[in-house]
Amino acid sequence: PGPVMAVVPPPPAAGGPEPPPPPLQYSLLLQHLVGEQRRPRAWDPAALGGIPSPPKSEEQKMVERAMESCAFKAALACVGGFVLGGAFGVFTAGIDTNVGFDPKDPYRTPTAKEVLKDMGQRGISYAKNFAIVGAMFSCTECVVESYRGKSDWKNSVISGCITGGAIGFRAGLKAGVIGCGGFAAFSAAIDYYLR
Repeated sequence: PGPVMAVVPPPPAAGGPEPPPPPLQYSLLLQHLVGEQRRPRAWDPAALGGIPSPPKSEEQKMVERAMESCAFKAALACVGGFVLGGAFGVFTAGIDTNVGFDPKDPYRTPTAKEVLKDMGQRGISYAKNFAIVGAMFSCTECVVESYRGKSDWKNSVISGCITGGAIGFRAGLKAGVIGCGGFAAFSAAIDYYLR
């Protein structure tokens, strides 16, 4: 091996300004690792030893598009709201002391058949309401997200305001404004908790 030669900067010209000192190798390394000259690498699981996935077929792409559509999301929220509302209605009817109560004969003990009938009626009523609210909220959130082209907390707040306002507007303008604000605040709180 030959002798190692050090790089020596040229001597300054007579009467001219001194050239800046050469940058330290540590500084150059930092610029390439964390500075503006750092090049982001494309994440490829196959390069890291992962299992490469085969290209998707047209049927798979069609199913994915259908599952990401607003109609599918609204239908899924409707079914989920129906199930959740029915369970909530049956639960609240189970702990309510007035289930099966007859105002004509307040001292009569209701039969099991009457209690179950009231629980079923309340469960169906809650299920319908939850299904409608779930479908409205999901559909408006999907439409707002498609219109804005972003997926952030503002979508749920806007769709919550639209849904709450539409539900409350049946009782008047004031109820619509209160419903808009309340549902938007509730949506923001849920979105903050989930994210």
